[in-house]
Amino acid sequence: MKTAKVKSSLFRKYLLIMLTVIFVSFAILGGSLTFFVSKYWIAEKEKLLQENAASVSSIASDLIGSGYMERNREGSVLLICNTLTLTSNAIDSDVFITDMNGRVIYCKEMLGANLIVSPGRCPLHAPVTVPADIIALTAGRGTYSEIGNLGGVYGSSHFIVADAIMVGGRCVGLVLAVQEFSIVANPYVLAIIRMFAVSSLLALLISFITVYYMSYKFVKPLQQMSEATRKYAEGDFSYRVRLKGDDELASLAEAFNSMARDLATLEASRRSFVANVSHELKTPMTTIGGFIDGILDGTIEAEKRDSYLRLVSDEIRRLSRLVTGMLEMSKMESGEIDLKRRRFNISEQIFKTVLSFERSIQDKMIDIVGLEQIEDVFVNADEDLINQVIYNLIDNAVKFTPRGGTITLTAFLQGENAVVKVRNTGAGVSSEEIGRIFERFYKVDKSRSEDVRGAGLGLYIVKSIVELHGGNISVESVENEYTQFTFYLPVG
Repeated sequence: MKTAKVKSSLFRKYLLIMLTVIFVSFAILGGSLTFFVSKYWIAEKEKLLQENAASVSSIASDLIGSGYMERNREGSVLLICNTLTLTSNAIDSDVFITDMNGRVIYCKEMLGANLIVSPGRCPLHAPVTVPADIIALTAGRGTYSEIGNLGGVYGSSHFIVADAIMVGGRCVGLVLAVQEFSIVANPYVLAIIRMFAVSSLLALLISFITVYYMSYKFVKPLQQMSEATRKYAEGDFSYRVRLKGDDELASLAEAFNSMARDLATLEASRRSFVANVSHELKTPMTTIGGFIDGILDGTIEAEKRDSYLRLVSDEIRRLSRLVTGMLEMSKMESGEIDLKRRRFNISEQIFKTVLSFERSIQDKMIDIVGLEQIEDVFVNADEDLINQVIYNLIDNAVKFTPRGGTITLTAFLQGENAVVKVRNTGAGVSSEEIGRIFERFYKVDKSRSEDVRGAGLGLYIVKSIVELHGGNISVESVENEYTQFTFYLPVG
């Protein structure tokens, strides 16, 4: 009952708002459409009149300028009157020619039956006298146009376009094209309004049906989202809002589903993290406990105790590294690390780090290549954290380089970035594993390294530190050939 009441309330509000918006929008649209279409139509009508007036003006100018009118006045007048008749009929306007005093001297009414020109002024245009100011403006500018009454000549508004007849750079007369505004404008505007009214009624009917349907589509997803929120609060992240489409509600539903997936992933990650930490802590602690119990109960002989105590010491250091790594990871993920930037030579750190691995390198007879070509590269970064990046990458390379293999180190400037590459020969990383190599607690195939006792946090921490400095890191590998890590660090 409550749901139905809410649905009804939402429907009424939604319907009222949508219909109000639709009515107002149609009113604005109708007014704008009428205004802009009328404005465009007026401009096109004036352009049409202007083009035809200019055409007649050009013919008259050629007849006068060429002297043909003096040689054959009767034929010239017949040609001009015939042109005025054809032009007036073609554009449904009154086109005539005046002299510089504003009196009409040629018009279509002067051409009678059988192409006979009537002498004198026609009765229709006898009262018409173009004002002197319009004659002056047309003669000065070459053209003139207005929607008016030609200085009081006409009793209503007309489209009026004038074009000067120029001969030898002098205006000798005007061609006027006149059309009554209301005769052509009113039917045109009324036709637009009728078409718009019919279209609007049909659109309103469709809108009403659409709004009614959409109100249901609007309420249903909200009910599903309410149910989804309740289930998520109970810890059930399997529920999904099922909604198709590409509108805002569909986007919101997808956001809910995405949130559910993220929460489920986060929960799975949390459980995986707890399981991984428990396993990583349990393994060294079990080893330490077993060896110490063996020493205490005499199972381990006295002469072997020092050897087992060294193993215990190694496991304790491994446990310490694991705890330190998890603390650093926690600080990075919570944003608690405050970078202590200073300018230093990253190439110098590479040299020092390689020296710290001298014993391991000699034991595995690894060949170090590239140190002699490394140039000085200065960066403004947290020296301790960058040292940890370099240490972890070289430590990783030493672990995974087989006996007699090669490690190649490179550092150089590339634009605004310092580029460091650590490459080692060996089994490489498979394409299935390379995409997960920077995940926390992830370890590559044990068969690829002689030392796989790490916790799987080193490369995750490396990536986090580099990105914390605004850089990025990538890895490429060819199985049974090499693996190469490359990180870019802004120098500024």
